[in-house]
Amino acid sequence: MQTIYLLKIFLLTVYLAWMGFNPGGIFTGTNKTVNADSTVTISISAVGDLMCHSVQYDYARVNKDSFDFKPVYGEIKKYLDKSDLTMANLETVTAGAAEKYSGYPMFNSPDEFVSALKYAGFNLITTANNHALDRGEKGVIRTIEQLKKNGINYEGTFLSKRDQDSIRIFNLKGIKLAVLAYTYGTNGNRIPSGKNYLINIIDTTRIKENIISARKEGAELVLIYFHFGLEYKREPIEFQKEIVAKTIGYGADIILGGHPHVIEPTEFYKTHNAKLDSGFVIYSLGNFISNQSWRYSDAGIVLTINITKNIQRDSLYISSVNYLPTWVFKGTTEDGKKYFILPDEPTYADTSYKFLTAGDKIKMHQAFEDTKAIVTQNTHRIWLK
Repeated sequence: MQTIYLLKIFLLTVYLAWMGFNPGGIFTGTNKTVNADSTVTISISAVGDLMCHSVQYDYARVNKDSFDFKPVYGEIKKYLDKSDLTMANLETVTAGAAEKYSGYPMFNSPDEFVSALKYAGFNLITTANNHALDRGEKGVIRTIEQLKKNGINYEGTFLSKRDQDSIRIFNLKGIKLAVLAYTYGTNGNRIPSGKNYLINIIDTTRIKENIISARKEGAELVLIYFHFGLEYKREPIEFQKEIVAKTIGYGADIILGGHPHVIEPTEFYKTHNAKLDSGFVIYSLGNFISNQSWRYSDAGIVLTINITKNIQRDSLYISSVNYLPTWVFKGTTEDGKKYFILPDEPTYADTSYKFLTAGDKIKMHQAFEDTKAIVTQNTHRIWLK
């Protein structure tokens, strides 16, 4: 059953205070009264890690040299392709068949894994993560080439220093959004000498400089996607909290996280030197697709942040934050062995999914309820110290 929560925002002097939940739909947020003709609203959707273990490409194999990953997104696609910007983290590389396909611990996935992302509705992929250098420089370059071939924007790994220094700014209905992505590390895979530009490593000096550059280039909003944290831990560790706090101080409006392979809590915070009156962070979006089929790692989320601009006042505010719990099915259907990302959608659950066993249904509903509990447990303000 789809459940989303409502968080009302009340304006207290110069600050916004976020209070209470009203089950029924969304975190929503503003008590501002404005002329509808003077506002414009954009939607930004984000999901977590896109992983491709060897079992996944075996299930997707059409013949010896071709694969089809599109069915994975068949049930979730309609929730992804309607936003102004839809993004995810690609935690694998596409270095080509000559490099031999493999899953954990050194990923290399078929090109069709990327083309399926275009079909699903993604138009921005972050590539800064601990598996970005699993096939070295060649893997970085060829993965970017495949994203470009499919008309998908990328951020986090780069082809040159100039590419790295080029801030990604998206004009969404006249609102300029900058997106930056960084990772804590690369699993010990060394960055080639003199080519540090290949990947953004978390460095507070660089993050600050990038945000300043984004503002100078006209960005009204700055979104940061971090790959950090402790795997399978459902609460942020101190490193995550420290980096988030510093990034808020540098002027970030929205902060998304990944890497733990489980969903972690959300928080609202007072922004600093930004147009957006209050910001939002989710410490980990968890997995969106993977072969990690145990509790919490089989659960995902489609997070959609709606941001409204009052054109007359030249001000921005989060008008709503929606989230849709998802669960990854892995099993046998009438069409053979499949993976599907299933949404918490009341018109589907238990009735349309004829391939679900009784055990599958229990796991699916447990995943949905886990997500609701985790996302809302610590949703409160972060005050800049």
